[in-house]
Amino acid sequence: MAIFEGAAVAIVTPFTKNNEVDYESLGKLIEFQIENKTDSIVACGTTGEASTLTHEEHLDVIRYTVKKVAGRVPVIAGTGSNCTETAIYLSQEAEKAGADALLLVTPYYNKATQKGLVEHFVKIAESVKIPVIIYNVPSRTGCNILPKTVMQMVERASNIVAIKEASGDISQVAQLAALAKGKIDIYSGNDDQIVPILSLGGKGVISVLSNVAPKETHDMVMSYLEGDVKKSCQMQLEAIDLVKALFCEVNPIPVKAAVEMMGFETGSLRMPLSEMEPQNKEVLKKAMIEYGIKLA
Repeated sequence: MAIFEGAAVAIVTPFTKNNEVDYESLGKLIEFQIENKTDSIVACGTTGEASTLTHEEHLDVIRYTVKKVAGRVPVIAGTGSNCTETAIYLSQEAEKAGADALLLVTPYYNKATQKGLVEHFVKIAESVKIPVIIYNVPSRTGCNILPKTVMQMVERASNIVAIKEASGDISQVAQLAALAKGKIDIYSGNDDQIVPILSLGGKGVISVLSNVAPKETHDMVMSYLEGDVKKSCQMQLEAIDLVKALFCEVNPIPVKAAVEMMGFETGSLRMPLSEMEPQNKEVLKKAMIEYGIKLA
């Protein structure tokens, strides 16, 4: 059984003026997401600026999210690291906190071999009992998980049940789907490839777009899964300009600006990320208005 079907939001982490985690604002964002049909919440992913959170902050955000969600939708905790032992520690603590599943990014900077990737993910998976989603995003990590490598992991660790595919390579995703034969669930990690990956048997998306359009992203996936492919395709095409604007600078710079434009307090970004360029902010604002998002 899939961890979720539909659209999971890779939720932003708001900060106060003192650059501390703003739990009050995070709570409001969580409620907004659940009210608008989000199927799962991913805490401490790339979009949540996990890489600039201390370990204590990281785990506190996961604990808060689990408590706030209170079982209404699955909570997926981002606990990946380029250090295997660190990832094990974060994963075990997230499990204790009540996370429903883990999202483990490919080790970055180290650039592990395919053999090293298998050992890394299997060791983390074996340290916990909850389901694991592996996250393939070579544009950020400099390391690509090949389809055969994924299947080696699945064969060795029964709780590696899904992959967030953000390689952008549809041919690679097709190859994985052909090898997997349903043994691993595939989620799109790119908002401009939701429908293409659904067409290969995908279960949904782990989404940046859902931060600003949760209901629409959910409906895009569910329309497809319920058989209305034409409607789903149309929704994908209608979202393309907004998705492009949400990635006109490195994520999560634009999406935090977008959420702020909607009236939520998200605070500043943590360095080395910088505030959005004014001209790009105008492009984003225009795309949001054209898509039909109500601004504050």
